[in-house]
Amino acid sequence: MTIEPERLLAWTLDASHTYTARDTKLYALGLGLGADPIDPMQLQFVNDPALQALPTLPVVLGYTSGWLAGAKQEIDAPNVVHGEQGLVLHRLPDPAGQVKSHLSVDEVVDKGPGRGALIYTQREITDAGSGEPIATSYSTTFCRGDGGFGGTEGRERPVTTVPQREPDASMDWATIPQQALIYRLSGDYHLLHSDPDYARAGGFPRPILHGLCTYGIAGWLLIAMECAGDPARLRELWTRFSAPVFPGETIRLDLWREENSVLFEASVPARKAKVLSQGHAVVS
Repeated sequence: MTIEPERLLAWTLDASHTYTARDTKLYALGLGLGADPIDPMQLQFVNDPALQALPTLPVVLGYTSGWLAGAKQEIDAPNVVHGEQGLVLHRLPDPAGQVKSHLSVDEVVDKGPGRGALIYTQREITDAGSGEPIATSYSTTFCRGDGGFGGTEGRERPVTTVPQREPDASMDWATIPQQALIYRLSGDYHLLHSDPDYARAGGFPRPILHGLCTYGIAGWLLIAMECAGDPARLRELWTRFSAPVFPGETIRLDLWREENSVLFEASVPARKAKVLSQGHAVVS
C-alpha cells in the first residue's frame, strides 16, 4: 500500500448537501445534548420552534466519508485516524438548508517507515443559494500504517500549549455506550466506530468514539462555559486528537482564558487519558 502525494495534492472533491431541521437535531443528540431535557441551553439545539444549529455542525455538512478511497489511494484503512481539526466560522449555519463544499489537499507529510503519514486538508462550506461562506474546516488525517513512501517531512506547524497553572474553569460531560452509534447517523459510517472486529484490527479493544464527536462536545462545553449559551459567539475551534474516547466514558474539559481566546484540553479522568490537546478557541 503506497500513498501517492502528487496525485493527492492535485485532487479535489466537490459535494452538495441538503440538510433538514431533523439532521440538525440529530447532530446535537449525537453529542449528547438533551441529556437534561429541561435545560433551555441544551433544548435550543434539539427542540422546536426556535431551533438553532451548533457552530460545529459544518464539520458534517457536505462531508464525504471515505474520501481517500475516492482519491484512489491504497491505504491501511483500519489504521487511519483523525489527527487534528480546526474550524473557522464565517457565520452560524442555518438550522436547515443546502450547502456546497470544496475539499482540497494542502500538504502530504511522510513521517517515515513505521511512523505513518499526515494528510492536511481544508474544506470550504458555502450556502448553495447565495454562495455566502459559512465555514472553513481544516483536518489532519493520520495514516498510521502508511509511512515510508518517500514524501516530504513537512514544515514546522505552530503548537498551542496551555499555561502552567490550574485551569480557570472545568466541566464534565458524560457520554453513553451507544454514543458513536448515534453520532454516525450524521454521516461518518467508518467501521472503526461501530464494528468490534474492525476496531480490533486497528489496534483498539472496542469501537471508539468519533474524533469529531469529541470535538463537537468540546465546542458545546465552550458554548456553555464561555458563551452564555449563545452559539454565534464561538468563532474558531482548533484541537489535536491525542487519544481515543470509548463510548460511555466521561470527558472533562479544562480551559484557560487568555486575552481574546480560550485555551483548552480534554481528558477522560477515569483513565487519566488526555484526549484533546493544543486546544484553542476564539470567542467573541
